[in-house]
Amino acid sequence: MANVFTAARSVFGRASGLVAQQQRFNVCLRLMSTGKYEHILVEKKGEKQNVGVITLNRPKSLNALCNALMNDVNAALGALEADESVGAIVLTGSEKAFAAGADIKEMQNNDFSSNIRSNFLCHWSNMSNTRKPIIAAVNGYALGGGCEVAMMCDIIYASDKAKFGQPEIAIGTIPGAGGTQRLTRVVGKSKAMEMCLTGNMIDAQEALKLGLVSKVVPADKLVEEAVKLGEKIASHSPLIVSLCKESVNAAYETTLEQGLRQEKRLFHATFATADRKEGMTAFVEKRPPKFTNN
Repeated sequence: MANVFTAARSVFGRASGLVAQQQRFNVCLRLMSTGKYEHILVEKKGEKQNVGVITLNRPKSLNALCNALMNDVNAALGALEADESVGAIVLTGSEKAFAAGADIKEMQNNDFSSNIRSNFLCHWSNMSNTRKPIIAAVNGYALGGGCEVAMMCDIIYASDKAKFGQPEIAIGTIPGAGGTQRLTRVVGKSKAMEMCLTGNMIDAQEALKLGLVSKVVPADKLVEEAVKLGEKIASHSPLIVSLCKESVNAAYETTLEQGLRQEKRLFHATFATADRKEGMTAFVEKRPPKFTNN
């Protein structure tokens, strides 16, 4: 259990708004210690039960993202992060909606000062600090906060019925959890500006052409395909997977020169690991590698 608590504290380590942060951290510790969640379902899938699957579960509101749900998600991510049997994580929703946006009723009466004091939405992006790869399996609507949460994941698989959008402009506000930033980096300024200023949605095929998603599959095969991808990732060294994820993410945070320098250092660092030696030895000996996460 100590490892679980350590993982949770790491998840919240970068958040500001100390009082709100501590309150959310306490909530997550309680959720993680009991394994009970109000707005999500958590299970393990795959032949080796090595893929964690988190399903958003607020069907009456099309999985609208309230604070309690995001606390559930962060707590579950902390628990799966600490579970050494899990090599990858899938985040999904329902057939109708991955998440149709943030819970408007919850934020309707917020004001500027309360948003500042609580650093409103700050804990949403904590999921992007998870070291294990997260695959978003998007079916139905991924709008507003739903689109933003999907983009916080490392890979997006979409069903042929998925729709993406940032419709905040229609309710008198703008995206607040990365919609103007992550979307622009992925699809380019012109398309991101069009989506954010009009609120127009795009379908799965257009999202694929724009590079927002990496694969489109039939709706009834979506989670199955995402789990297969998770199993493939989990078959590799968890240690090396986390270093590779860190290196790819650096491409969005640094200049090319800085990113290449970091990539080279991380590449060099793999030669200090037992898993790198095992991987290359197994290749030379023409046998499957046996990684130990060391």
